[in-house]
Amino acid sequence: MIEGILLEGLIYGIMALGVFMAFRILDFPDLTAEGAFPFGASVGGALIAAGTPAPLALLAGFGAGALAGCATSAIHHGLHVPALLAGIVTITGLYSIDLRVLGGRANLPLIARNPVMRAAESWLGSSFNTSWASFLAFALITLVILAILDLFFHSEVGVALGALGNNESSVVAAGVNPVRLRTFGIAVGNGLAGLSGALAASYQGFADVNFGQGVIAAGLASVMLGELLIRSNRIGVLLFRVILGSLLFRAIMYAGRSWGYLAGITPNDLKLMTAVLVVVALALTRWKDRLTTMGPRRGRSAS
Repeated sequence: MIEGILLEGLIYGIMALGVFMAFRILDFPDLTAEGAFPFGASVGGALIAAGTPAPLALLAGFGAGALAGCATSAIHHGLHVPALLAGIVTITGLYSIDLRVLGGRANLPLIARNPVMRAAESWLGSSFNTSWASFLAFALITLVILAILDLFFHSEVGVALGALGNNESSVVAAGVNPVRLRTFGIAVGNGLAGLSGALAASYQGFADVNFGQGVIAAGLASVMLGELLIRSNRIGVLLFRVILGSLLFRAIMYAGRSWGYLAGITPNDLKLMTAVLVVVALALTRWKDRLTTMGPRRGRSAS
């Protein structure tokens, strides 16, 4: 039970990192993750089923998500389509592409051949049970991704990417092309969503074209819950709290599925719970920000 919550929190937390990059770093309202997630799952799952080594299949899932992000950026910047509409267009087109990747089927079973889970079980299975061994393997993957992202955001490109979301004119003044930089950021963010989809397909034992339903809301809820847990300006902490928010979100969803009947909540209400969580987390974040800004003002008034 607990290991299942932790596993899902880590897997979908990687997707939430991509949502965090779009909405918080780039200040770009991108919905493409809803299509990049199942696209990565379809590409990664199809390659795993075909016998491709697991690392290459997972990298292909990342590449598939990055391509989805590039498509959204091209529609937005090339045709001057609003960001939200550009993402919706990409999501719509990816559904048919997913069906083609999966050979015309809505889902592709991976239970007979799942090298990702088998490697996790064989790696630590002798010391832990299967579920905990899988959790430790996915935790290692998540930590590697966090370390890479932390190093990236301390590089010149990463710093420029953060500056782009705060003040685009400063990036232009530094001689950097904002369109190319934003496209790169969108591609990386959706690449993380695609990688998360490929990992989710391995964990669930199948790839499905409907994997992406609700992942944007889940990602936003994870980002906002993380912001409620920890306040910081350090990029490493900001990234880590997204994963913590994802773990908390999955725990709340599990509680809703398991004990929600006591409050009249059924599995049909989980999407509504997600929407309510986003609204509550947003309201609490605004409330905390208001209290933080009011504190110094009161101090100055008293002095």
